[in-house]
Amino acid sequence: MTTTGSPRTAPARRPHRTTAPPDSGSPAPPAPAGRAPLKGRLAVLAVTLGIFTIVTTEILPIGLLTRIGADFGVSDGTAGLMMTLPGFLAACAAPTVTVATARFDRRLMLCGLVALLALANFTAAAAPVYWLVLLSRVLVGVVIGGFWSIGVGLAERLVPAASAGRATAVIFSAVPLGSVIGVPAGTFLGDLAGWRTACAAVGGLALGVWVLTALVLPPLPAVRATSPALLRATLRGVHTRFALLMTFLVVLAHFGAYTYVTPFLERTTHLTTAATVTLFLLVYGVAGVVGNFAGGAVVARRPRTVFGTAAALLALATLLLPVLGREPVGALALLVVWGVAYGAVPVASQTWFAKAAPGAPEAASVLFTASFQATLSLGALAGGMVVDRTSPAVVMVLGGATAVLVALVAWLHFAKRRAWPVG
Repeated sequence: MTTTGSPRTAPARRPHRTTAPPDSGSPAPPAPAGRAPLKGRLAVLAVTLGIFTIVTTEILPIGLLTRIGADFGVSDGTAGLMMTLPGFLAACAAPTVTVATARFDRRLMLCGLVALLALANFTAAAAPVYWLVLLSRVLVGVVIGGFWSIGVGLAERLVPAASAGRATAVIFSAVPLGSVIGVPAGTFLGDLAGWRTACAAVGGLALGVWVLTALVLPPLPAVRATSPALLRATLRGVHTRFALLMTFLVVLAHFGAYTYVTPFLERTTHLTTAATVTLFLLVYGVAGVVGNFAGGAVVARRPRTVFGTAAALLALATLLLPVLGREPVGALALLVVWGVAYGAVPVASQTWFAKAAPGAPEAASVLFTASFQATLSLGALAGGMVVDRTSPAVVMVLGGATAVLVALVAWLHFAKRRAWPVG
């Protein structure tokens, strides 16, 4: 989710395309090269922690799915609505919040959204009935759509231009770290003290991030708006539509299966302790970090290879899990493959959107967020319908079959094109 940077004062410099904020206001003043000032680094840390808390909140139910479902007496598929609702709401909130608040100070918007995230977590922790948990997930969806569309591209307004690329990488590292640290830690705490305690702890973390954000972020007035007309024009691009299709398929394959990985590990792999499930999820998260940075290092030079290979490895892991995943060693090995594969997907998909619409990076960012979150929800919903009627193993097979389709479409398309689509 990148955008065109502010023009530099030196005429020989070209605008930087990959690190400018989607909601840039006035151009950032030139800054000397070197390390970013402490205040700028703290501001980047605040945004990074905000995304880390959001990611942790969004996918925490994956590790606690069976416990929450048992507490309220609902099926695994119904419990999967905790993953479905935020994605759909985020898909709607991404364009709506970005357009409706285009003239609002971005610092105030981020503070408000983090406060709403804390409220959502505390609501879930105190919910006496399941529908209140689902209501809290609606609030999470609004936060996801708004914070991502506004916050992830702010690096160039927070640090000198020479440090903006590094700051952007730090901000995006919060995504895999949410899987590595946030979800296993939340799952462990849920096993130790109950899932409500885990939700309350994440709510407390959100409050801490809210304080830090209010203290260290400078005023960030927004004067450049994304209009509905620009979003429609971007969506009409053929390359953007193809990027939407591929993102839809790969995210559907992943979250249709991964949402129900805990029931699979418990019922098919027969992991007998919650601590072991948490360990397996931790290993998956570490593999995801490796895939994220490995994919990010290669995607600019070999985007076809990154996306196609990630889809193929995802298909391999999920198709083999029902066969080799009956034993813990096999399941763990395939989770490593799965983690590396999916870790490269977001950076590859994001790069695809940016290159598909180079003239409208902010609009491309909004479309990426909306499509990604909507498909996440659809995958969790479809997987829930399947798992309630069959088994988690069948969900893995269907996810793998969809990933095979992604790999085939990707390789067939890329075989006809020797260069990445840029128009």
